Amino acid sequence: MKADRLLSILLLLQNHGRMSSRELADKLEVSERTIFRDMEALSMSGIPVYAERGAKGGWVLSEGYRTQLTGMKTEEILSLLLSNPSHLLDDLGLRTDFEAAYQKLLAASPSTIRSNAEMVRQRIHIDGAGWHQLDESYPLLSAVQEAVWGERKLVVQYRRDDGTVERLVHPLGVVAKRSVWYLVAQVDGDLRTYRISRLQSAQMLEETFERPAGFDLESYWEQSKSEFKTSLPLFPALLKIREPLRSRFTQERYARILCSAPRSDGWLEAAVQFQTLDSAVEIVLFYGSNIEVLAPSELLLKVTHEVKAMAALYGIREKKFFFTYDR
Repeated sequence: MKADRLLSILLLLQNHGRMSSRELADKLEVSERTIFRDMEALSMSGIPVYAERGAKGGWVLSEGYRTQLTGMKTEEILSLLLSNPSHLLDDLGLRTDFEAAYQKLLAASPSTIRSNAEMVRQRIHIDGAGWHQLDESYPLLSAVQEAVWGERKLVVQYRRDDGTVERLVHPLGVVAKRSVWYLVAQVDGDLRTYRISRLQSAQMLEETFERPAGFDLESYWEQSKSEFKTSLPLFPALLKIREPLRSRFTQERYARILCSAPRSDGWLEAAVQFQTLDSAVEIVLFYGSNIEVLAPSELLLKVTHEVKAMAALYGIREKKFFFTYDR
């Protein structure tokens, strides 16, 4: 639309200063002839825009033509300008809207803030994604999002471990946990969380619903996370850990040191809480000879069994290697 393009030209000139017709045309994906017509329209509407001649010429706005933000500190504006248009905005179809909002906020900021914003963005990058990305797709995210905005009831088919179920839900919000999207919905008066990648279908109905009084999406999510962590299975164990490995072990995601006591031989005796027996075996094996299992016997036996199986496997390979070498 022409009105949107005229506003974009105005914002670009405020943010970048002098720009040539070619630069504006490339930026807005129109012809230079269109840019000339747009400049004439801006001038006729009272916008102080004019052309400067020469090799470094271009279109500029009068220096005094600026919209200033009031009531906000420099640090507050910079924190907003630092927002990262990550793949989550792509999932929601909001990247273009983000860029437009960014340009408007930047245009309305004083010149000192505009220069600082670019400096900050070149020095600080926020990447909310982890190193190991889950290969999930969200073809129904837009349908879920539309139902959330419109407060419309939604009929979903959801894939569970024991099969697919159909539910009539009241979609209250969507939450992104790193690169995974979740739907928070009310079902028969109860609050539920659904992993959106597991939705098989989502049909929005014409019928609307009323949001629960006092419902706060962030508060619910934090409480839900806390309850989930509390409900996880626990597997206690007593270990010997080499002293230099203690700080590294404390960073384990599925293990927690409850208490520890140093020994005279350079080891620690630690009471550790794992989530499951299997995760305990995996973590203990990962540290090799730097960890010794003291208790329980169930963990000790399973670790011993895995060590023997590995020794047998590599022993066979070693024999094959020397047999080939001897020939």
